[in-house]
Parts: sequence; structure tokens; C-alpha cells
Amino acid sequence: MKKPVLFEAKKGMAIITLNRPEKRNAINQELLIHLYNYIEEVSNNDKIRVAIITGSGKSFCSGLDLSVIEKENLFDPRGDGKDLPDIIGDCKKPIIGAINGHAITGGFEIALNCDFLIASERASFADTHAKVGIHPGWGMTQLLQQAVGQRMAKQLSFTCQFISAEKALQYGLVNEVVPHEQLISRVKQISTQSCDLNQDTLAVVKDLIDYKNSVTLQEAFAHERDGFRKFVKKFLKTNMS
Repeated sequence: MKKPVLFEAKKGMAIITLNRPEKRNAINQELLIHLYNYIEEVSNNDKIRVAIITGSGKSFCSGLDLSVIEKENLFDPRGDGKDLPDIIGDCKKPIIGAINGHAITGGFEIALNCDFLIASERASFADTHAKVGIHPGWGMTQLLQQAVGQRMAKQLSFTCQFISAEKALQYGLVNEVVPHEQLISRVKQISTQSCDLNQDTLAVVKDLIDYKNSVTLQEAFAHERDGFRKFVKKFLKTNMS
């Protein structure tokens, strides 16, 4: 039986591939269970230093599978009360979105929850919550405006129009746009760069950047400086003894 999500771990990096291409990788309960389990595997496996999330076929993810909304538990798929923002938020390792095609609504939210995005020239993005009548729940209204600014986020969400990969780059939604056939190789190259770093410090830097999302700039700055003072104190104690 075909798995709805594929997982490969090699040379410090994991590739998580949404694998329902015949449904444009639409989200059902089984896909979410596998996705959540694999992200937790990344979190718990010391040999894995960075994760890549991508899709098989022509789409990254087309959002919720509307045919199963009233039949399957898409909001607590494992029965543990955790959903996408919780699972990704608990991961202290970089998660890079390799956007190979359409990222629509819930699929767009999966992308937004990644640390940053590299897009194929064939990628496109749309928030269609207001079109299909589904309440956002994985961060669309917050993460999109964080990425592109509030006014542009309003335009995208108020019109439900698709934007191309090039427009997404222009708006600051994605970091790079690359030829489609080079997408995974480019993301692997970036992942290798992350794998070669001091992993303890990388985790600290990721945490410090994310900390700013819930506090003021002054509080985040003070938090960083406090951590630096503790680091210096520990460093001097270790090297002076």
C-alpha cells in the first residue's frame, strides 16, 4: 500500500515528501498522522540535523481533502491534542520548505510553518479560506502577514488569487526561486550548509529568532543579551579552570 508521506534520512538531513499526487497531495487524516510522526522523528533523532518538506507530483499540497472533512479527524488526527503548529513549533531543528508546485490554503499553511522556503519556478500560492468557507487554524492570518506585510496579506486573503513563484519572491514570501529540476539539489545544498554548523548554537539562534514572534523587540533583545552573558560566564569558567 502506498504511503501518504515518504521519509528519507541521509547525511544528517531528512526529506519528508507528501505523497498523494493523484489528489494533489490533499490533506487527509492518514497524511497528517504520518507527517506529524516524521517531524517528531526529526526532533528526536540526534543523527538528523535539518528537515526538508516537499511534495510529489505537480503540487506541494492543495489543502484539506474536502471529501473527508466530515468523515475523518483532521483537527486532532492522532488523538493527542497536537496539530501542525504544535508539532513544528516543538522541533528545534531547521525545517525548509521545498515548494515544488501549488501550495493552497492548508498546504500554504504547511509551507508558512517552515523556517523558510525555496520555490521551484512552477510553484504558486493561494489562500482560499474565504472562498471555500473554512476557518484558518494553522497560522495563515498571522504567518502570512509576518512574511509579506499586513496589507499584502489582506490582498491575498481577501481575493483568494494565486501568486506565482516570482511574485512570492518579490513579496518576500520565499527566499529563492530556482529551475524546477534543481529544486531538491539546491535545498540539499542549503541543508548541508546547516548540517556543518555547531548544532547547539544553531538551535539557540533558531530559538532566539522565533522568540521575537511572541514578545516585543526590546524583550527579545534583552533575552538575547541575557543569554550572551550566561554564555560568556560559562565560557570563562570552563577555560579558566
